[in-house]
Amino acid sequence: MRNIALFLTYVGTAYHGWQVQKKDITVAETLEKAAATVVGHPVKMTGCGRTDAGVHARRYVANFFTSSRIPADRLPYALNTRLPEDIVVTGAMEVHDGFNAIGSCVRKEYTYLIYNSRIRDPFYVNRAWFYPKHLDETVMQLAASQFVGTHDFAAVRSVGTDVRSTVRTVYYYEVEREGELIRLRVCANGFLYNMARAMAGTVVYAAEGKIDPLDIGGLLAGGDRTAAGPTVPPGGLYLSKLWYDDGKVSFHVE
Repeated sequence: MRNIALFLTYVGTAYHGWQVQKKDITVAETLEKAAATVVGHPVKMTGCGRTDAGVHARRYVANFFTSSRIPADRLPYALNTRLPEDIVVTGAMEVHDGFNAIGSCVRKEYTYLIYNSRIRDPFYVNRAWFYPKHLDETVMQLAASQFVGTHDFAAVRSVGTDVRSTVRTVYYYEVEREGELIRLRVCANGFLYNMARAMAGTVVYAAEGKIDPLDIGGLLAGGDRTAAGPTVPPGGLYLSKLWYDDGKVSFHVE
């Protein structure tokens, strides 16, 4: 059996997240069905993370085992002929048997887009959060910076998948404005359920004057979800970069 890593990008609007579910259409299910027709046997995909319903991935990695001898460099072409237009496999490579798309991933970057204008832009529907009240990106950056470091992030997660620990390390959280589009880019060694969206909501809360940016450290220490900002809509969230290093293979996907 060969272990194949796939590199893909997708628009998540039509899907109920990555993870296979009983009733709803998901990215993993769609990819598994396409792969099974290509390699000639059932396929189980392991993804690098459980993106939520409506969340997008500019970069995503999945792996699966196959007995097929199709060369890895031919797999993207074969898969893309069987996938819908909103999921595209951009590359594939054979990796060692111990490689795991989620377990071998050591860092992830999420980007959240806010369309900060008084007038809606239809081209950003389900691609960015439309927010008509002006946001001060300087205040947002001050708030975002408070998340950097190793903290207990229980205050900015939703109840969902059980985890051993809610402690994570955030390496950077950068706020950038380009015209009416604001980008929030956050990189961490792992994300809790809805963590990136709750962090973005907390940064916006600070720009609204509802919390003091310098109080965010105390907010995290308190662990009270109700003290932080809201979980912002999923359509503005993108998985944007991935770092891999498991001792045998090391690469950066951006």
